[in-house]
Amino acid sequence: MKAKILIADDETNITDVCARYLEREGYAVVIANDGNEAMEIWRRENPDLIVLDLMMPKLGGMQVCEQIRYEQDVPIVMLTARGEEPDRLMGLTVGADDYITKPFSPRELVLRIHAILRRTRALPTANENESVPDELVFPELVIRPLSRIAAVAGQPVDLTVKEFDLLWLLARNPGRVFSRNQLLDLVWDTDFYGDATTVTVHIRRLREKVEPVPSQPRYIKTVWGIGYKFESREQE
Repeated sequence: MKAKILIADDETNITDVCARYLEREGYAVVIANDGNEAMEIWRRENPDLIVLDLMMPKLGGMQVCEQIRYEQDVPIVMLTARGEEPDRLMGLTVGADDYITKPFSPRELVLRIHAILRRTRALPTANENESVPDELVFPELVIRPLSRIAAVAGQPVDLTVKEFDLLWLLARNPGRVFSRNQLLDLVWDTDFYGDATTVTVHIRRLREKVEPVPSQPRYIKTVWGIGYKFESREQE
């Protein structure tokens, strides 16, 4: 079954070119030209991934991303004409999984989408021959990989695709220290062209959702000068 991609941008030259490239790769494409239309099409079409411009009329990309994140964990790639770090960080903070700064190559966008969909649709294990447990259980935290659900104190938490992937990778390897660059390679794949700040932002958001006291993390520990590790014993 074809993956369906929603492209939301008020610049028709961008939507037309991106649509041609994506359709050539076998994707089904739907297009929105403003934020309100993006919301309507998202609810009606239920796309597998959204390409979302930061600056759109009627409803901006940040607002669209935030509203979608309240209801669904569909992967979102943010487009922005601004290359400054605050804009990139803001997009990641509101729940975008990736970002591309204009001008960009449509082929690069296709590669990003390939990588994201490959990861989100894949079985969450590092080894195809390795069995996936039904759940990992820690004090006050349960992770169910096959349904991609995490629960804190019995209550499900709303994690984005990348937040869940980060949590899963760290929890499957308790005590192992991952550098930020390793996490970029393992969670975002080698097709991602971001920097270590991306990992820092996602770790902060993840802590805010799964840690009892985010400023004093119980599970996701910082190893200064290196990266992060998961530290907690599974319950017997």
